[in-house]
Amino acid sequence: MTSSVTDASTSRERRRFGSGRIWRSSEIRILAVALILCAYFETANHDFLLTGASLENLSQFIAPVALIAFGEIMLMIGGEIDLSAGMVFAFAPFIMHFATEAGLPVWAALLAGLLAASLVGLINGAVTVYLRIPSFVTTLGTLFFVNGFTLTISRGTPVSPPDNANFAAFMGAWGYSEIIWTVAIAAIMHVLLRHTRWGLHTIAGGANPLGASEAGIHVRRLKLGNFVIAAVLAGFTGILEGFRITSIDPQAGGNQIMFLAVAAAVIGGTPLAGGSGTIIGGLIGAAVLGILNDGFTLIGINAFTFNMILGAAILAAMIFNIHVVRLARKGDL
Repeated sequence: MTSSVTDASTSRERRRFGSGRIWRSSEIRILAVALILCAYFETANHDFLLTGASLENLSQFIAPVALIAFGEIMLMIGGEIDLSAGMVFAFAPFIMHFATEAGLPVWAALLAGLLAASLVGLINGAVTVYLRIPSFVTTLGTLFFVNGFTLTISRGTPVSPPDNANFAAFMGAWGYSEIIWTVAIAAIMHVLLRHTRWGLHTIAGGANPLGASEAGIHVRRLKLGNFVIAAVLAGFTGILEGFRITSIDPQAGGNQIMFLAVAAAVIGGTPLAGGSGTIIGGLIGAAVLGILNDGFTLIGINAFTFNMILGAAILAAMIFNIHVVRLARKGDL
């Protein structure tokens, strides 16, 4: 009899531990929030997910936010941030345009745009890492510089992307090409972060920089590389968006898309303090923002109050996220 009671108690403890471990996963928690939001908006308006146009619009909101969030996550894990990402988003497509005007083939022009973006990331990283300037200050400076430079070379005038229909469709003009790029890059970045020395050392350096350095991990080199990764992803996102909307605008991107990307990263479980984070969580975080954006639009929320509701929803998602973590740690889940 005693043995049966003990076995039953052990079984309950195992189920409780397993449940707690599941809820400690930031991806599972935010995925639950996303599914709840989907159910609510689909109930409120049956056109939310059942039409191709709605799904396409949703994917086109998620893709650019998620792509920039992937780079921000790599930096935030190490305790850094890139405020200039939204300006690099507008800068890289113009370099691609001018390279095309100079006679380069479209693929080489695209590489020129990405190379220019990587140069901004290299400057951000070098100033932050070697001159020991906080990344917030460094990237705030490059934010204004890159924005001014883009406006100067473009004279504030939008231009058309390279005229190559097949390449354009591959790069973003087709309705779902951006989200396909996003999922593919998410898979690559997930492997980089979780299954390579670079990613594991990035996490270790973010959690304990001094200990990581003493263990022989080149923390500075990792941070420098992650600044370049973040800038290249921002530039690539701007190029995709340029092909999608068939226009390269010097005012595109900006601070809004950067802050949305940071919000997606934080909602997805990456703390601003660093030390942990997941690419999949960032992708789901971007999906939550996209669901809120499309859902509120379809149910007729006034445009003047939309940002208020969106901000409250982000806070609610974060409070839910943190509260569940505390319960899981206490063993109540």
